[in-house]
Formats: sequence, C-alpha cells, structure tokens
Amino acid sequence: MSRLFGTDGVRGVFNVDLTPEVALKLGLAIGSYFGSGSRIIVGNDFRAGSLSLSNAVISGLLSCGIRVYYAGFTPTPALQYYIKEKGFDGGVMITASHNPPQYNGIKVIMDDGIEASREVEKVIEDYYFSLRFKRVKWRYVLNQVYSVHDVNDFYVRGVLKLVDKDLISKRGFKVVADLANNVSSLTTPKLLRELSVKVLTINGDMSHEPYRTPEPNRESLSDLYKVVTAVGADLGLAHDGDADRVVFIDELGNFIPGDYSATLLARYLVERDRDSPKRVVTAVSSSVVVEEVLKPLGVEVIWTKVGSIGIARLMKRVGALCGFEENGGFMYPKHQYVRDGAMTIALMLEYLAKEKTTLSKALSTIPKYYLIKTKVPMDRERAFRMVEKVKEVYSKHKYIDIDGVKVFEKDYWFLVRPSGTEPLLRVIVEGRTKGIAEKVLSELMKLIKEGG
Repeated sequence: MSRLFGTDGVRGVFNVDLTPEVALKLGLAIGSYFGSGSRIIVGNDFRAGSLSLSNAVISGLLSCGIRVYYAGFTPTPALQYYIKEKGFDGGVMITASHNPPQYNGIKVIMDDGIEASREVEKVIEDYYFSLRFKRVKWRYVLNQVYSVHDVNDFYVRGVLKLVDKDLISKRGFKVVADLANNVSSLTTPKLLRELSVKVLTINGDMSHEPYRTPEPNRESLSDLYKVVTAVGADLGLAHDGDADRVVFIDELGNFIPGDYSATLLARYLVERDRDSPKRVVTAVSSSVVVEEVLKPLGVEVIWTKVGSIGIARLMKRVGALCGFEENGGFMYPKHQYVRDGAMTIALMLEYLAKEKTTLSKALSTIPKYYLIKTKVPMDRERAFRMVEKVKEVYSKHKYIDIDGVKVFEKDYWFLVRPSGTEPLLRVIVEGRTKGIAEKVLSELMKLIKEGG
C-alpha cells in the first residue's frame, strides 16, 4: 500500500498533490479512526490553501459524527498544548511547517498533544486507501462547528508559568523577532511583551507569500542579521511557518545552529531541573557537540531518527530532560512533548538572565565545529540507493544507520539521509575546521555524482 504520511504529517503542493479532495478523504479517514462523538479541534497557519484544506477536513470529520471545534489561525504548539490541557480526543493542524510556501500539509494530533504515532498513521492510511469510512446516519451528523477563540492566549499563559518572569523582566532584553509572515505573529510578540522584552519584528504580517523562505536557516535570515546589529539587540530569533521551531542569532549577528542552542539549554536544565531524568533524546542530524558537552555532566544522549514524532514518543517512553533536532525544534517535557518555539525562547531568555551573559559568550563555552548543510534533488528510491552506497564506501568507519547513515571520525562527522518530506537527499557535514568540512563534503558529492 502507498504511504500517505511522511516524516511529520501529509504534505504536498497545494492544488497539485494536496487538494481539497485529498483533504476531504483524509478528514473522513481521521474521523473514522477517532469515531463518532469524539471531540476534535482543527487549526491552521496562514499558508496558501489553509482555509480550503481546513474546511475540507472539517467536512470529512462531520460526516463521521465528530464534534468539531475550530481554533482558526494558530501555531502548531499552541494547538497541541490546548488539546492536551483541555482534554480533547485529538486535533488536526493544517500546516507544512518549514516547507516552501507552495506546500501545505495536514498533521494529526493525539489527546496527549503529540502527533499521531506511525501505528496510528497506518490505520488512518488504511481507511483512506480502502475507502471504508465510518460515516454516521444523517440524524447523528452535527450541524455546528464550535469556534474556539482562546487557544493562543491560553498557550502564552502556559509558557509564562514555567519561567522566572521577574528575572527575565529585570534584564531588560531587546530582541528582534523574524516571524516568517505567519502565525507566530499572534503569539511570540505577546509573550515577549509579557516578559518586559522590547521586541522589534520583521516579516511580521501574515501572508501566504512570505518575504523569506519558511525554513529559518543560515541562508534565509540575512535581513535579521543586519537588523540585530543595527539596533544593538541582545539577540535575534526566527521561526518557521507554524512556530514550532526557533533559531537564534547572537548579538554580533551570528547564526546559531539549533543543536548548539539546544545544547546550551540542556546544560542549563541539568542544573535548573534536578528532578528531571539526566537524559536527552536527539536526532542523528544533531552535532556530536551534544555528547562532548553533556556526557561529562552525566547526561545520557540517545540518538534516534530524524522527525519530531519519534523523538517525542521516545522521550515520553524513557523519560527525558529535553529533546531536540538541529533545525531549531526543542522539546521541554515539563511544558509538552513537542517542538515548541515560544517555550524555547522563554527558556533561552531565562538562561541568559540567570547567567548574566550574552549569547555569543555562552556559545564560546562549548566546542565549535564548522557546519555545512546541502541537499541534492532526487527521488526517494535513488536517495535510499545513495545511502547504501555511502555505507558501503565508509563501512570501516564508526557509523550508525538508524536514519540514513551517520559516519563519525576524530575531526568530522557527516550524515546522508533521504528527506521525509521532499524528493531530496540531505547531506550534513561538520568538521573541526572549515577546510576539513569542505574536503569531506567534496568527497561525498563526488561519490553521490558517480553513484548516478
């Protein structure tokens, strides 16, 4: 049977791969899984087609006798927090997160606020492909969708409960926030103002044609670097489209990779949350700097596949201090077991206030690698063949192959893996120096090219 779900939800180009017809069928499949009478809340970001897809999903849910609530425009972690705290049976979020603006997507969320497991996805896929939907008789179909208006405010209050508001307020931070022209504009500025932070925003209006690519990476944030240094801000931050990720820019205008900022926060939480397990869960795409910094503190580092769903479910199963990915997705289980951009921001501000330091000085206390990330367009079948080829060539090196292949050497490491959301082969290389990283990348790209 064909797969419908990718690394995190169902995604495709709106009106090409992901149409209202697909969303309607998926709504029927989701409704068939949860069953008549279940309470399901639907939310969406501001991508092209979000309202169209939301309405199509809602139609399918209603046909299955679902009691549907609609949250409107909201960040993904806000909807997840509301589901968990308010006792919903589940939810559906319409978003494609960091993907290019022509993409949209559909995420299924369970009652604990975490995206559906692979096992649940397979059941929903079976309903979708077999067309064996559990529709209800006409008299049991509700003629009402309940509007919910407090999701975003409830979420901001939840974040504020878990940090030292007075400590942060006394620091008098100035922050520049790049909001990706999407739903973080509804929550992040409010959170920062509640913490007495002077906030300047860029890309702050909601638009389905964002001024930068939705993925907050080193290449996409050139405007943010300039503004941070021009106004003398303490730091900059940038979200992806649905605000479950955030990456930071230091006061000197330098980009901070997500696994480096996460390592700083994890080190801080070891001391702050002494009642939490000394264990972190991270994806194989994260830097080895994680182990170099945390292992001496007695923290167990568990490597797992790329994808927030797997990280979240593993964290919940084994117990963890935190979990994260190198892309800026950080998970703080005392708040919720999902990527949460606003919670990450609040923790970072508390850390800097508590340590009375700057972000650049904090980063200088951990080892530094030179990072290169690239991607090679190719279909998934060829991408998997490339992984096997790389594994064969580097078979005598130390490696792990739980998601693609990650090779470790004394002065470098690299990861080669198929994308879970796009027809790409992703390549990440880190070296002790720029020269080492570039040399390794050159060797890998030659191998990929020769592999056909």
